[in-house]
Amino acid sequence: MIYQKLRGTDLKVSEIGLGTNAVGGHNLFTDLNEVDGIEMVDAALQLGITFIDTADIYGKGRSEELIGEVLTRYNREDVVVATKGGRRWFADGSVVVDNTPQYLRSALESSLHRLKTDYVDLYYLHFPDNKTPLAEAIGELAKLKQEGKIKAIGISNVSLEQLKEANVHGDISVLQSPYHLLDRSAEQKLLPYTRGNNISFIPYGPLAYGLLGGKYTDDFKLAEGDWRRGQPLFEKEAFKKSLKIVSSLKELAEEKETTLTNLSLAWLLSQEGIDAVIPGGKRKDQVVLNSRTSDVTFTQKDLDMIEGIIKS
Repeated sequence: MIYQKLRGTDLKVSEIGLGTNAVGGHNLFTDLNEVDGIEMVDAALQLGITFIDTADIYGKGRSEELIGEVLTRYNREDVVVATKGGRRWFADGSVVVDNTPQYLRSALESSLHRLKTDYVDLYYLHFPDNKTPLAEAIGELAKLKQEGKIKAIGISNVSLEQLKEANVHGDISVLQSPYHLLDRSAEQKLLPYTRGNNISFIPYGPLAYGLLGGKYTDDFKLAEGDWRRGQPLFEKEAFKKSLKIVSSLKELAEEKETTLTNLSLAWLLSQEGIDAVIPGGKRKDQVVLNSRTSDVTFTQKDLDMIEGIIKS
């Protein structure tokens, strides 16, 4: 496993992390097995994957609770835990985005309780509420950092203009945003800014929400209630186009004696400014597969071939 330091922080993370929206994320996925989720997190840590990414909204606190259970079996200082706050849920099932300083403080305290820890290594503002000034919201996180409850501040799901507003005092260390082989829009504005401002870019959905796993066929359909049903990638024509690209990428992966999953993750890590990736999963065998990504290397010819496939 290769370890990298997140820019502007003292956090050293495994370049292969673990996204845990399917660990207790019953509000996002159907038929989740919590035992599988716990075993997956445990397997990741045993493999040297030290960067665990979650959010309070995943399972409305349940993902954090399960991760907290696993953390009690390890040295806390050996694990870099990232979570997110700013989405508030109510007993009637409704969810609103709330970036007010008072709510962010209470949300962090709740996350700390569920994670069974007294600090979070990386805390993200999950979504902007388009009401609270971002500088005000991040200002509260900066206070929590001074208090030792947060080691580094991140933000996700923002435009370049919002990122600049949030980073007005240079408090942002990490941006989490969509980026993968089938969606490279981040290269237009966000990546140039993060590269120029000492901010680590952590792609989410690095495997295109399953498409870059290479197992989907033309007749694949998302189940009712699957949160991906609203994703443009799964609309009929976009899905068909993506499958063609995936087929060609799989051929290249086979030539390199690797998998499409590993090739896709390794490609992201080869991009300037990408210090780690956080592929998700539901089972420990997926974590074992992802951990082999660090073994993949590219020649310039490989990178040119990938570029040609994507643009074909």
